[in-house]
Amino acid sequence: MAVSLLSHELSDLCLGKPALRSLSITSTIAEALEVLKTSDDNFVSIWNCDDDECCSRCVGKVCIVDVICYLCKDENLVSPSIALKQPVSVLLPKIPGLIIHVEPSCSLLEAIDLILEGAQNLVVPIKTKVFNNKRSKQQQKPFCWLTQEDIIRFLLSSIGLFSPISSFSIDTLNIISPNTLTIEYHSPASAAIGAISRALVEQTSVAVVDSERTLIGEISPFTLACCDETVAAALKTLSSMDLMAYIDCGGPPEELVKVVSAKLKEKNMNGMLQHFTVSMSCGGFSSSSSSDEEYSSSSMAVQVSPFPRPGRISRSMSYSARMVRRSEAIVCHPKSSLVAVMIQAIAHRVNYVWVIEEDCSLVGIVTFSDMLKVVRESFETMA
Repeated sequence: MAVSLLSHELSDLCLGKPALRSLSITSTIAEALEVLKTSDDNFVSIWNCDDDECCSRCVGKVCIVDVICYLCKDENLVSPSIALKQPVSVLLPKIPGLIIHVEPSCSLLEAIDLILEGAQNLVVPIKTKVFNNKRSKQQQKPFCWLTQEDIIRFLLSSIGLFSPISSFSIDTLNIISPNTLTIEYHSPASAAIGAISRALVEQTSVAVVDSERTLIGEISPFTLACCDETVAAALKTLSSMDLMAYIDCGGPPEELVKVVSAKLKEKNMNGMLQHFTVSMSCGGFSSSSSSDEEYSSSSMAVQVSPFPRPGRISRSMSYSARMVRRSEAIVCHPKSSLVAVMIQAIAHRVNYVWVIEEDCSLVGIVTFSDMLKVVRESFETMA
């Protein structure tokens, strides 16, 4: 029954989870960037280390998107090398409760409640028998973390226990949020920087729409997290439509690379221009994707895809669940069932699904948090 399912301990969900890759809060952004480029995870955990290992705690997480948005500040575009020497702590959002430590004995129901209160990641100790005394203190006691996706995936394996709500439509369940982050496709992509930062915290995305609110595509933190940090230059200089083409699978069109370079030079952002030029010369783009025909279709298509940045190709090729994807904005309709939307989100490794009408006009968004709220409420009726 659902009651017994929700009483499962989190240790059951942690089986096979890898230990967190961690950095001290005193590390630089450049050090975090290096870890991210060689990691199998989009995020690296940040720890406030103490002489007493019992007091060492994870205080946040960072990803490439944090670095991209940080580099988009004018002063950082002028001198990115100086910006990257700053402590990684400047990237952490000033929002309490995003990362919470819990014990392996914590129940699934308690974990759901923590997520509904705002937690993004639950840090759980990994049970091990032997520790290597030569390792650092936070490595001596390894941790993993659980996400909303982990919990939804676990619930989906027994979704029949939550009948009949699993077959109800999302509009019947009233979980479609009209509060979406949007930008018009002709608008400067830089106008979306704040929305991208917010989407990263809320684990959603920024919808790219036309003047009639037709969904054209999205600027997704998931997509940007698979890109190089020099995408900050494109984000700062291109339109939203051109940014979608720039981050499309296979690399940015050569024509757009030239546009970004020209605009950086025009604005005297020589530091980022040099950083950008070096990145492009090291394989940051593929000339095979620069044809006018492909550029045109990529700009206007619903599909928005990342390109593999140097050092991350092996990750994309070996970890199929997170392969660099040619990803159209994942959509459903108001009459889609809860279980169908869950499956869509899990299949595409996103925490949300856009809701559209038959004419592709944007209705709203459904998130994992919305789904967990419904499951939590249904449990109360069963208890």
